[in-house]
Amino acid sequence: MSAHALYVAAAYGITAIALAGLIGWILLDQQARKRELAELEAAGVRRRSDKMAKP
Repeated sequence: MSAHALYVAAAYGITAIALAGLIGWILLDQQARKRELAELEAAGVRRRSDKMAKP
């Protein structure tokens, strides 16, 4: 394997690891936000835009 091919393979590997980390972070954050929203809704806190839905 030439030095150039090794460089390209390393660049792709680092990029793949970085993208996997970002995707994992987004998924974990999404779960946390959904959990927070469920807690707020259980406590009776509603969205401002939800005023129209109430009778």
